[in-house]
Amino acid sequence: MTSQPLYKSLFVQVLVAIGAGIVVGYVAPEHAVAMRPLGDGFIKLIKMMIAPVVFTTVVVGIAQMGVMKEVGRIGFRALVYFEVVSTVALVIGLIVVTVSKPGSGLTMKAADLDMKAVASYATASQSLSTTDFLLNIIPNTVVDAFARGEVLQVLLFSVLFGLALLTLGRPARPLVALLEHVSHALFAIIDMLMRLAPIGAFGGMAFTIGRYGIGSLVSLGQLLVAVYGTCALFIFVVLGAVARLTGFSLWKLLRYIREEILIVAGTASSETVLPRLMEKMERLGCRRSVVGLVVPTGYSFNLDGTAIYMTMATVFIAQVSAVHLSLAQTLSILGVLMLTSKGAAAVSGGGFITLAATLSTIHSIPIAGLALLVGVDRFMAGARALTNLIGNAVATVVIAQWDDALDMERAESVLNGHVTEGGDDGPTGEAPETEEVLVAATYARSQRS
Repeated sequence: MTSQPLYKSLFVQVLVAIGAGIVVGYVAPEHAVAMRPLGDGFIKLIKMMIAPVVFTTVVVGIAQMGVMKEVGRIGFRALVYFEVVSTVALVIGLIVVTVSKPGSGLTMKAADLDMKAVASYATASQSLSTTDFLLNIIPNTVVDAFARGEVLQVLLFSVLFGLALLTLGRPARPLVALLEHVSHALFAIIDMLMRLAPIGAFGGMAFTIGRYGIGSLVSLGQLLVAVYGTCALFIFVVLGAVARLTGFSLWKLLRYIREEILIVAGTASSETVLPRLMEKMERLGCRRSVVGLVVPTGYSFNLDGTAIYMTMATVFIAQVSAVHLSLAQTLSILGVLMLTSKGAAAVSGGGFITLAATLSTIHSIPIAGLALLVGVDRFMAGARALTNLIGNAVATVVIAQWDDALDMERAESVLNGHVTEGGDDGPTGEAPETEEVLVAATYARSQRS
């Protein structure tokens, strides 16, 4: 198969667009700020596809499982993995920020802070509790869940709908087949929308640099370096070790999702690639039922980057405020963050609101310190989103392997570049096969299942 020209590669297009956005933001900041609708528009286009993609993928995956206990088993394993890995992320963030002390060189005075910038987050955090988070998983109506695009609410209804089709058995097969065709159509729409990714990445990066300026990084540079360094440490050490234990290469997986990584870097939002990540994980060889449950759930419960950021930001504000934390206080902060970090995806502006909720429960740290982070939060959002994306990609492969739902031969072929990722492939990324090969492959998959 002949390789396509570089200018047709989405990876190259997004890379060039990000570079152009940085240049425009630096040279013409006034015009660059006006580019924001390009990034916001692309994010909205992708977000409008998330709910129907999650619904069809989860429903079809569960309906084709064969036994209902598989749903509970996969869900339990996913939640155990998420809790363990996100707790490791919290601990690593806590250790790094405590040792590096990025806030020790700054002094915060309440009179110098712009509390208007954080007032909305502080207000929203007052209504954020564990009970509210759990109740928010249940939608007021099914239509409301889809209309607002609440992933957890859509996921709940999708699981229930899939279980219902699973219990109905043979009479439900026509509906399952229809939903599978709808799913293919939805992913075809995603492929079309992804052609706009370079425009979205350009607009998002141009706005960020134009609005806040590269110079705005200097004042809080130590915290930024600490956050990015900690995220890199977590990805390459912790996730790298997890990948090796599972039997695949993290570097090859990163190369496989390199386009998604660049899109997230340009838009500072991991949601922009959620549907495409689900498609790619299925092409990699992960069973659809695992992908349908793990990826959407991971976007709510496996926010490793957000966990790292919240830990470091909380201790950073304490350092700037000259608040000396005892070991007991530090452990209590860790305990609070283990709960509040899971609610980051349940509300709009999740990262900042849940950080405000965390500070409101730790009375020794002033919530006014959030004003220090408003200007650079957009830059740190990129580190959070990238870590969340990579963490969920690794989690999907690990849990699929754990549940014996990963075609390792296919995964190795895809990661080594021997199997195409799209183009002329079928809807699941498989190359066209002859009838005899297709029958044999179908039988082999049924035996593995």
